[in-house]
Amino acid sequence: MSKKRGLSIEEKRSKMMELLYEKVNFYHLSKSLIHSNRSYQRNISISAIIANAISKDCGRRDTDCFFQQKECFQLKELEKIAPKEKGITSMSVKEVVQSLVDDGMIDTDKIGTSVYFWAFPSKALIVRKRKQDDLAINVKETESKLRVCEERLNLARQGREETQERLDVMNQLAQKGEESKRLCLELDRYRECDPEVLEELKQQSVIAKEAANRWTDNIFCLKKWARTKFGIEEEKLNQQFEIPEDLDYVE
Repeated sequence: MSKKRGLSIEEKRSKMMELLYEKVNFYHLSKSLIHSNRSYQRNISISAIIANAISKDCGRRDTDCFFQQKECFQLKELEKIAPKEKGITSMSVKEVVQSLVDDGMIDTDKIGTSVYFWAFPSKALIVRKRKQDDLAINVKETESKLRVCEERLNLARQGREETQERLDVMNQLAQKGEESKRLCLELDRYRECDPEVLEELKQQSVIAKEAANRWTDNIFCLKKWARTKFGIEEEKLNQQFEIPEDLDYVE
């Protein structure tokens, strides 16, 4: 028996939005919110909470209409409801909700010590309309750029029609290019005779000569120190350290 395929992340997101859109009775939730945050109510009145919710979420001033809008949830409530009604595992509810919050598809706010999540179809419609307007503007800008590019392309094609004269010129250009490559290769063979190259080699030889004489002087100093310190004969030093007997400075 084949195992039932689990929901993908996009399916979970879609079903979570359906759940938030389908739920009603916001008035019942507002009452439970007030009772569960008594310490918070000492500083904020019930009417202030309702007015704030209306201005941010509903966009309406009629409180009766506000009470009939969709419901808000705490995360623990969604973890209980989502598996039963939408088949979303409770372990993945937090991840799905957070991804929807990050995408601006779900609103969230902290009231007192509780965090609530909600999504209103009216806002979703506004978001989609704004997205549609942005895409329409992008389409117009892209079409305008396309027209400019086509005009430039047509101007660039003028005088470049495939005539026999143009084909002859292109063939001559290709031949000259091959001849240029051949001459460059031949020039490289005579590069050693280039005055600039010869001057560079001369300078490098001077530097190499100074370095060789410097190391030769170091060897002579070490040999002298060894003879004085340990009384070792020069022939034995040369033999032991493979120093040529005719070692001398470069003139």
